[in-house]
Amino acid sequence: MHFADVNLPAIAAAAVVAWTFGAIYYGVCGKAWIAALGETTESLKVKNAGKGKVAMIMPFVLSFVAELVMAYVLYGLMTHIGRFSAQSGMISGVLCWCGFVVTTIAVNNAYPGRKVALTVIDSGHWLGVLVIMGVMLGWIGPY
Repeated sequence: MHFADVNLPAIAAAAVVAWTFGAIYYGVCGKAWIAALGETTESLKVKNAGKGKVAMIMPFVLSFVAELVMAYVLYGLMTHIGRFSAQSGMISGVLCWCGFVVTTIAVNNAYPGRKVALTVIDSGHWLGVLVIMGVMLGWIGPY
């Protein structure tokens, strides 16, 4: 895959839509996610008190940059596979999630003894992200 051959607008669009999905997903699952962290809304407010606006915004920026990287890598995998369709993109996204994402989240949450609900909520988000990206990249396709 040569950088000049990459469909950067498709990658950017996939990242934007996936990031928007995440905002909606955690808007719906936010209370359950906070409980799975073992926190309350009030305890998080106390922890975040005194942080500047930049510090509060950085996780959202990091999420978007991470999703740009994920979309670029997923595009590269699909290029190497040689299949661009919504179905092949969805399958590629699910396989990446099964092999890399849910396994990593489960291990990282198991060692500190975090609740299984946290793994389910967070990995569900990333499944949605990878499926959305895969479908979009497969549907839009290469140049």
